[in-house]
Amino acid sequence: MTDDPPQCRCVLCHDYGDRDEADRVDLTIIENVQQHGWHVVMVPEDEIGPGFAYTIGLSHTHGAPELAMFGLDVHAMHRMLNRLGARSAAGAVLADGERHADVVEGHQVALRQVDLRWYRTFFGRAIGFYRRPPFPVLQVAWPDVDGRFHWDEQAEERHRDSQPQLWLPPNEHPVGIWTTEL
Repeated sequence: MTDDPPQCRCVLCHDYGDRDEADRVDLTIIENVQQHGWHVVMVPEDEIGPGFAYTIGLSHTHGAPELAMFGLDVHAMHRMLNRLGARSAAGAVLADGERHADVVEGHQVALRQVDLRWYRTFFGRAIGFYRRPPFPVLQVAWPDVDGRFHWDEQAEERHRDSQPQLWLPPNEHPVGIWTTEL
């Protein structure tokens, strides 16, 4: 028996015979992963709900979990995900339950392992890149101005609603904006 790590199944490591069908967004993702090691997908806030952002390529390039953030300005989340991505690229191991300083000014962020059942809801472009789960994803949770996270009872309702709790299975997630489309 071998202890080799699972082989990457992404579109860079395997030719699935459909590269000529890639759209402009897929080609940009591929180019950014090749040039920078990862790409950040930004989904802006709209009438349906808050914005979110997530990485594609950290698992391919660095063997690290992909990262996702919710509820802030997409450009701010892009910068924060790049900070954490750079740490990962420099050899830091990012894992469930960890807290990291210097990502959100003056506060720590918390990392939580995303339940696989949320992938199709939020990470479609990553599924297209990796072709199939599982690829690890950590939710990067940010605190309110008092340092409380959205799962803390003392957090204001607005903060609790700003981010999903993707470590919970969808059927256990509190009903709200993040579950209305399920």
